[in-house]
Amino acid sequence: MSSPIIPDDELHVTYILASGPGGQNVNKVATAAQLRFDARNSPTLSGRVKHRLVEVAGSRMTADGVIVLTARRFRSQTRNREDAVARLQDMITQASAVQAYRVPTRPSRTQRKKRMDNKQHRSRVKQGRSGRYTD
Repeated sequence: MSSPIIPDDELHVTYILASGPGGQNVNKVATAAQLRFDARNSPTLSGRVKHRLVEVAGSRMTADGVIVLTARRFRSQTRNREDAVARLQDMITQASAVQAYRVPTRPSRTQRKKRMDNKQHRSRVKQGRSGRYTD
């Protein structure tokens, strides 16, 4: 299942001052992008994806269900905005992936016997190293 594309009108981007490389530009221009996405009230996402998004977003989601991402890797506003949107899209893709159902299985009698034989063998090897026990 592919993840839904989030329309731009659901994204709220503000620009803040960023630290790091950029020379004087970093002191004058707000290049870091802070993206806010109200996941809880988004009409684009299904209920299952919203529920999984809480786990995927972790501490990046506020108590109100708003995901806040700050992108400051690049020196330009445009690239930082694109980076934040791409990171949000990755989170949504991860949340919309259907997890495979694991069918619980039990080891066969042969596998259990083999494991016990191996444990006994290792035990004898270690006892032999101590010098106290001899067979």
